[in-house]
Amino acid sequence: MSTASPENQLLLPEPSAEQRKVLERIEQQRERLHARSAARRQALALREEQHSVDPDAPLSARLIAFARLHPMAVAVAAAAAVVAGPSRLVRWAGFVLPLVSRFRR
Repeated sequence: MSTASPENQLLLPEPSAEQRKVLERIEQQRERLHARSAARRQALALREEQHSVDPDAPLSARLIAFARLHPMAVAVAAAAAVVAGPSRLVRWAGFVLPLVSRFRR
């Protein structure tokens, strides 16, 4: 419980035992709320840190991070790959991979 200054002690009467219990419960609740909000802020900071993608990370790590951040896009791409079939995928890969390797330089 917070300590009162001498001026406040003159103005307010001393709380009774029941009032002290209520005041202590209020103080405990405030501490719990402060701890809870601090834990929430910390969890949000950790979540933001996990969602950030290091641009200098290897391509595989960036792809995994992309898959975690955008699961629906990965599911749509996987569904399109299944519908297209293996022969078309090989043809598209033969066209796209050289373009990607040029952009990476």
